Amino acid sequence: MRGIYAGVFLYLFLCALNVMSAGLGLFGEESDWLVRAFAYGENPFIALMGAVVVTAIVQSSSFTTALIVTLVATGEMTLGTAVFAIMGANIGTSVTAILVALANLRIRAQFRRSFTAALVHDLFNLLTVAILFPLEWITGALHADGRGFLTRIAGWLSDLVGMEEVARPDSPVKVITSPVVDLVNWFGALVTPSSFAQGLLVAAVGLVLLFISLVAMVSNLRGALLRHMDGLFRSYFFRTDLRAYGVGAISTVMVQSSTITTSLMVPLAGAGVVPMVRLLPFMMGSNLGTTITSVLAATANPVSAAVTVALVHVLFNLTGTAIWYPLRRVPIWIADWFGGIASRTPGYAFAFLFLIFLVIPVAGIALTEIIIAGR
Repeated sequence: MRGIYAGVFLYLFLCALNVMSAGLGLFGEESDWLVRAFAYGENPFIALMGAVVVTAIVQSSSFTTALIVTLVATGEMTLGTAVFAIMGANIGTSVTAILVALANLRIRAQFRRSFTAALVHDLFNLLTVAILFPLEWITGALHADGRGFLTRIAGWLSDLVGMEEVARPDSPVKVITSPVVDLVNWFGALVTPSSFAQGLLVAAVGLVLLFISLVAMVSNLRGALLRHMDGLFRSYFFRTDLRAYGVGAISTVMVQSSTITTSLMVPLAGAGVVPMVRLLPFMMGSNLGTTITSVLAATANPVSAAVTVALVHVLFNLTGTAIWYPLRRVPIWIADWFGGIASRTPGYAFAFLFLIFLVIPVAGIALTEIIIAGR
């Protein structure tokens, strides 16, 4: 029965993500807020922070990166802006794992493991951006066309690829969740007077469904199912770093969402099923797997700049893995240290969440708005 419950809660979780995306997408079409979020993206910092905010809100880097590629293909966003926005999307997607970890707040030992697992994912993205963002910015300033080293490598690769225009395949997750999404959309249209209000209502329903499914999944995973899965995870899926990396990449490609795969690992790590030493390779593989969405978006919009942005997304994650896998003790140690502090004083967990994913991005964007308005 716990296996059946796990399947039902997983399905609700997938539905919640797509319901939120549908509602926010409809809201964005009416208010143009997604494009406005990148309005001042010529400043690399604002492009980065804008993508963090958008991805944290929609809870899907796949959504943001596909949007970025599409905006570049249509000429509404420059290549330089898109490169830094892609980096921000990697940071913003980490918020879901933190929310999942907070569901274990009542059990201190389990919360520490869960929050540490979520931090492993966050720190990989934050530390990679901390290195590659200034390098891309500086090398771009030194280049005649303003292109940084990642953009130049991706541009060279896009010239070699020469993709033909193809139809974008439907995500299998979208297919199986479409009945629920259509039902919520129908209800929203029935009870609201405008598309704008419908988008807000649908997004709110998706958010509520997300929290319900997350809490239910965590509760169910604490039961006997984990004891039966323990041997399988330890002896097969996470037996080696390479296997964990491959499982992360392949599973994310299959569901086309790193938010889903990384979030599912957090309660497993919290229950002690997934060893922490294998978690970082899995997260790295998952980050690579999520780049398939931007690649698919680029094949549907085969413009050189769009393909270049998609390849930058791939190169960003490959470079991050090349840097931090040999130095994996650094993010794991930091995550374990701060996880211990947060387990004793949970306020630090909430402070981290709001500081990284809300306060700093919003403050940065607001400050730039004020400066521009004063000119």
